[in-house]
Amino acid sequence: MVYITRIERFNAAHKLWVEAWSEEENFAAFGKCANKNWHGHNYILFVTVKGEPDPETGFIINVKELSQIIKEVIVDRLDHTNLNLDVNFIPSTVHPTTENLTRIIWQQLEPHIKGCQLHSIKLQETENIYAEYFGE
Repeated sequence: MVYITRIERFNAAHKLWVEAWSEEENFAAFGKCANKNWHGHNYILFVTVKGEPDPETGFIINVKELSQIIKEVIVDRLDHTNLNLDVNFIPSTVHPTTENLTRIIWQQLEPHIKGCQLHSIKLQETENIYAEYFGE
């Protein structure tokens, strides 16, 4: 089994806030992400697929095609958006945390991956924080 990863980038804003909590509780839990005027990140998305290389091309998947799928299905729909308000495939009842976004991105991408398997979604929020999801 061979794994290959495509990296894409997008920028988006969000706010993490629990209505039932006080402002102090929200800021204690969510920090800057609780800003009433939203808070943005420059996300780095790592999409890893796995499979056996095609004997003719040597590819698991054509990475140009994989890039196009990621751009159409994810990046074009998330880039420069407010994740709380603008993205129809993020439920309003789900906090757009990095952890939740990895699962949501997986759900959106998986049906479009052909000839190999989606292995993982890694989403880097800052240089110090990222989440990974393996479809489990």
